Amino acid sequence: MNLIKQEWNRLLGRFIYSWAGLKICWREEHSFRFWVVMNIVSASLALFLPLVLWAKALIICLGLLILAAEAFNTAIERVVNHLSPEQHPLAKAAKDAGSAGVAITAVTAGVAWIFGILPLL
Repeated sequence: MNLIKQEWNRLLGRFIYSWAGLKICWREEHSFRFWVVMNIVSASLALFLPLVLWAKALIICLGLLILAAEAFNTAIERVVNHLSPEQHPLAKAAKDAGSAGVAITAVTAGVAWIFGILPLL
């Protein structure tokens, strides 16, 4: 029984830390707020349009992955800024790579939209 209680407490801790991270992303990252709004629009359209179920699910899931990528990018930027407040080529490369991760994820969601909408045309 102690093991179940211990795992439950760990799970609650994960939720608390994750919620704190989401609040920071929302409060301090314009890009995160932008992608949240884009996800609301995208998910609403996906649910409203007569897309097949797999396309709706894929579009919504990829939208959530964009938010995850943006959260990772925020973490990278914070660590880089903490370790190297002055400009440095490696710091720039790390930040650019994080941004590329968000862009690749967003393009992937766009591709899902294209394939999801093609049968309607």
